[in-house]
Amino acid sequence: MGALHVGEPRVSFRPQVVGKNGAGHGAVVEEIHGLIRAYKDGHVERLPAIPDVPCTWGSTAAGSGVLARDVVVDRATGVWARLYAPASAPAGKVPVVVYFHGGGFCVGSAAWSCYHEFLAQLPAKAGCAVMSVDYRLAPEHRLPAAFDDGLAAVRWLRQQAGHGRNNSASDEVAWWRGRCSFDRVFLMGDSAGATIAFQVAARLGQGQLGALAPLAVKGAILIQPFFGGEARTASEKTTTQPPRSALSLATSDSYWRMALPAGSAGGRDHPWCNPLSRGAPRLETLPLPPVLVCVAEADILRDRNLELCRALRKGGKSVEQATYGGVGHAFQVLHNYHLSQPRTQEMLAHIRAFVAARCSS
Repeated sequence: MGALHVGEPRVSFRPQVVGKNGAGHGAVVEEIHGLIRAYKDGHVERLPAIPDVPCTWGSTAAGSGVLARDVVVDRATGVWARLYAPASAPAGKVPVVVYFHGGGFCVGSAAWSCYHEFLAQLPAKAGCAVMSVDYRLAPEHRLPAAFDDGLAAVRWLRQQAGHGRNNSASDEVAWWRGRCSFDRVFLMGDSAGATIAFQVAARLGQGQLGALAPLAVKGAILIQPFFGGEARTASEKTTTQPPRSALSLATSDSYWRMALPAGSAGGRDHPWCNPLSRGAPRLETLPLPPVLVCVAEADILRDRNLELCRALRKGGKSVEQATYGGVGHAFQVLHNYHLSQPRTQEMLAHIRAFVAARCSS
């Protein structure tokens, strides 16, 4: 659980010369242009579409008002996290957001500049400390690896909460731990990260980590959750995507083929892809905390996200939803729509209100 060196690179990508048939790796079996290429022999290339940045970059540079540090969560799997908190110790301790980045379970990193900049806003805009988890990626680590890593992150957080009871404990995480109210934890993510947050919330409710005390999960915030299904929704069939769209239908299908267990039955109706499928647990039986679902109007996942909200309400769950007009998938991190900035500020205000309401109830 030791700290990583500040500025240590997260991904050592070296562009490879790809000749005929991938320089000996066989045929390309999956490719998402500019992001990932998977070969028949299992070799995977990830392209540097978005730069990795150190924890002291940009909004967390010295004097910025926000501190960020990187820590190892699980040495056995290589899972790590980037921690954010106000630079000045707040008058009282603040809620904790456990965040999972997007990327179809196959790409992305807690060190990507777009996630670093977005999450560095949360301490001020949402009044939270943040643990941004860098989980294992498919297809090398197919599901449920990412869900398991999400549970490992919460287990690590529970350990920190235990250390926090000992006011004399001093280590590389003490600065962050001292700002955290561990009885006010929120699971949060965007796209595939929202799917991880959903699955982790369900597994915690089912007792897969045993007693959580002194932790208490107060809610889950799902930003454009990445789900699918064999039957297409209207928004999947008819929503026109601009050239810079983060998610097309073909891209979505490719991510799921790489992420789901090899040879799994049901295709996109696998319960991890489609929580409303016949084979999925009934939502009314899932012990879930209150949920906020953030939906993008121009996202191909819009109808699937709205359908999830309706199903959760029907199952007796506490659900709030917010729809952001004129923007599509991942607008809050990629800023690929002209309304991205104002809609992002709206989203941050909704997140702050949701957190405050759940903490006071």
